[in-house]
Amino acid sequence: MSDKPAPSRRQAARLAAVQALYQWQEGQDAPAEIVEQFLKVRTGETGEGGMRRDADRPLFKDVVEGTASHRDELEKSVSAALAQDWTWARIDRLVRAILLAGTYELVHRHDVPARVVINEYVEVAHAFYDKGEPNFVNSVLDRVARQSRSADLVK
Repeated sequence: MSDKPAPSRRQAARLAAVQALYQWQEGQDAPAEIVEQFLKVRTGETGEGGMRRDADRPLFKDVVEGTASHRDELEKSVSAALAQDWTWARIDRLVRAILLAGTYELVHRHDVPARVVINEYVEVAHAFYDKGEPNFVNSVLDRVARQSRSADLVK
């Protein structure tokens, strides 16, 4: 049994948003259709692909639709934050979804402190990976935050 507390409503929304963005990247459905699938069909499903019933639905919808509508800008921000030997194409699709969602919140959701955004998406990465990906997500989102919200990171 884990000593970790259950994810918050907002964390559950972010986890579902990353899953929805992963699905969107496959190109089968439009963002609005995927949001509807999650809100009407996949809410309450357990395991991967589901969304907790108590997830913060407005946050989920905003992250999915906002990320999709700003995709080009967000990809440029992430690409600019990558280490010199990394390219967007080299990044795993699920990690891309995590980085896009986190970058969307850093650039467009100034109501959430940058450190909170970074921490939340590192936790999302931990939900899927147990190797180096969470550290990679942390370093890239930290660089994005320093480029877009540097004043927010000063103590």
